[in-house]
Amino acid sequence: MLLLTAAFIVAFVLLLYMVSPLISPKPLALPGAHVVVTGGSSGIGKCIAIECYKQGAFITLVARDENKLLQAKKEIEKYSINDKQVVLCISVDVSQDYGQVENVIKQAQEKLGPVDMLVNCAGTSVSGKFEDLEINYFERLMNINYLGSVYPSRAVITTMKERRMGRIVFVSSQAGQLGLFGFTAYSSSKFALRGLAEALQMEVKPYNIYITIAYPPDTDTPGFAEEKKTKPLETQLISETSSLCKPEQVAKQIVKDATQGNFNSSIGSDGYMLSSLTCGMSPVTSITEGLQQIVTMGLFRTIALFYLGSFDSIIRRCMIQRAKSETVDKTA
Repeated sequence: MLLLTAAFIVAFVLLLYMVSPLISPKPLALPGAHVVVTGGSSGIGKCIAIECYKQGAFITLVARDENKLLQAKKEIEKYSINDKQVVLCISVDVSQDYGQVENVIKQAQEKLGPVDMLVNCAGTSVSGKFEDLEINYFERLMNINYLGSVYPSRAVITTMKERRMGRIVFVSSQAGQLGLFGFTAYSSSKFALRGLAEALQMEVKPYNIYITIAYPPDTDTPGFAEEKKTKPLETQLISETSSLCKPEQVAKQIVKDATQGNFNSSIGSDGYMLSSLTCGMSPVTSITEGLQQIVTMGLFRTIALFYLGSFDSIIRRCMIQRAKSETVDKTA
């Protein structure tokens, strides 16, 4: 009986693996495709643009700093694979005025054709204790990290629906899966992208449009270097429990997942574990993905409890150390 049950399970799993490709989205071919990348002048955004350009895409870079855009354009153009490829630069703040964003997307589409893939990579980070953060930081981060993704997505969605094809990528963060000390403003804005991505995917899936939400870990970018300057000690020590990724590695994974139509995009073993743990009611691209989440959930939750315990321990140690330092200062 036991052998029969085991044989049934193996047969069921094999069947899932065979059926899975039949229900997965058709991959998006990048050669000749028009890819728009917001926040594309540096960091992960620029590396995503390079990765797409290497595969033959036409690129529209959107960012605020015109000088950085032109520098990024020159760097990206070195990777061209044919003389027809174009890199278009448009300077605009995607978080301020929807009308402006809509206009620049129209300009891009007039020059390079309909947008096949939009990558929302514009973002920023501020860290600090909840009571120490200026109240305007909460509004600022929601504007840049959330509305800065809503506006470009809203500007491309009608054309994508008409064409019944497209990809939209939201670049969140592992701090958008797990709320961390010092990230009350940042995590909130990145968690918001998850809700947007899930709801939008349910709306647009019948139109053959697929949403990808990426959860990169700490990545070696100019933005991360700036973020480190104001990180509380607790946040810094928690961040150091995982390794620092290269933006090129992150970009390759995001582009791969987006073109394949995967909803979740994660990096490394920690990222895979977090995505499985926090999958909830999020859509799956294949039956096998759902099966893997079911099978690994219990084990990953056990591992996660150890992580949470270690984070709490770090915070307590920092609190005790700070209290001792204050006592010494008072008695000095």
